[in-house]
Amino acid sequence: MSSSLASALYDEVAHETAAMVIRRYSTSFGMASRLLGPGVREDVENIYGLVRIADEIVDGVAANAGLASAAVRRRLDDFELETERAMSSGYSSDLIIHAFALTARKTSIGTDLTRPFFASMRADVLKKSHTQSSFSDYVYGSAEVVGLMCLQAFLVGETVTDEQRVRFVAGARALGAAFQKVNFLRDLSADSEGLGRAYFPGVDVSQLTDETKLILVADIDADLAVSGAIVPDLPASSRRAVALAQGLFAQLNRRIAKTPASILMNTRISVPGPVKARLLVGAMMGRVS
Repeated sequence: MSSSLASALYDEVAHETAAMVIRRYSTSFGMASRLLGPGVREDVENIYGLVRIADEIVDGVAANAGLASAAVRRRLDDFELETERAMSSGYSSDLIIHAFALTARKTSIGTDLTRPFFASMRADVLKKSHTQSSFSDYVYGSAEVVGLMCLQAFLVGETVTDEQRVRFVAGARALGAAFQKVNFLRDLSADSEGLGRAYFPGVDVSQLTDETKLILVADIDADLAVSGAIVPDLPASSRRAVALAQGLFAQLNRRIAKTPASILMNTRISVPGPVKARLLVGAMMGRVS
């Protein structure tokens, strides 16, 4: 096999590995990614693969293998360092990192986005609660920059005005923030009891009231309003996928709003299959929920 063919095969296997991660870890994002156009889909899957594995390092898998917090931190640091090396060289022996590096080099994703992401992952090892300032920093790094990475993939080869780019950036950040905050609400028990974390500043999740929950839901709705406004203007290759993701998380937020706080503490809210199917059809027809 020639060296060029060997490299092409390695790239393909790296992407297939990243694609498997999104299929196995997230039914919602896996479903939405299938609506992306060729090329864009591969890039988004590569981005998801990296952020998912980094998240798994700090969310218990390493600890369950017997690693102490300091060792988990070192593994995350090594993962970040190898990511930056691969972004520079275009190669990693780690298939997930290699796949991400291919996308980063293609879409001009730089360390201005990856470093805030890893800083937020590092915070999960070090912090158990947040102030308003650290919460904003955490959400930016853990979620908003992921939206910005995906936006860079969406806009490859597209011509956009400065005004459009400003709107797209605001929408991508808002959608990432909404995704993260919804996940915080639906994972209250797992985060609090399983990982000892409290994300929402000033909120004692063990004493969560319906009034406080609705304030958090309204904040998410505000983010979704910002992100929803840009969906019709996105390139055709990404518009339907983002519409579906937007719809799925808007539906989750509505279900959380209707769930008493006492039940939310012990139940992980999800969107039933038939509702997902309805949202999928709507997204394919161009509707934004």
